[in-house]
Order: sequence, then C-alpha cells, then structure tokens
Amino acid sequence: MDRVAPGVASWVEQVHVQAPLDLERELGLRNGQVMHVEMAFDQMFLWRPMPELAGYRVKTLPGLYLCGASTHPGGGVFGASGRSAAATVLADRNPSFIRKVLRRG
Repeated sequence: MDRVAPGVASWVEQVHVQAPLDLERELGLRNGQVMHVEMAFDQMFLWRPMPELAGYRVKTLPGLYLCGASTHPGGGVFGASGRSAAATVLADRNPSFIRKVLRRG
C-alpha cells in the first residue's frame, strides 16, 4: 500500500485476514462465497440462485419472496435485488402496477 500511497502503512493498527475456509467456518458461508452462490454465468440472471427460485418468487410457497446476495443481480450495497423483489411483490398484488412502471420507463 505504501508504494502507491506513501505513509498509509503507518496508520494500520491491526490486520484481520479471512480466507474462504474461515468465512465458511465462522459465518456459515458455503465455500466462503459471500455472494451465496458463485458469480459465474451459469449462476446469473434466470439461474440465480437456481431456475426454480429465480424471479424472486418461491412458487411452491405463494407469498414468499426472495432477495439478497443469492438473487439476481447478486450482492452488493446498492439494493437492486431488494428493489426488484419489492416490484415483484407489488406487481403480484396489483397487476396494473407493472404497466404503470413500464409506462414511466
């Protein structure tokens, strides 16, 4: 770090490194994957987290919706999966909602 930002190393008081195995053991993250499932092409879009759970709905339990790092578009602090899940809930409760959103877009 000091090579690109001289003096920064002197500010560091402590370092804590967690390897994937540590994340699995300490936090229960399978394979240490913080995005819950791999961020690979076969785990994205309509396959995230798996085809039968894609689209934020749990088809076998109507009224149960999913969001978070396991759902499209993945984890992060931007909240996109929560927004998409909320839009899905609103569209299911009021089908005209989606038409209103599409007209605005």
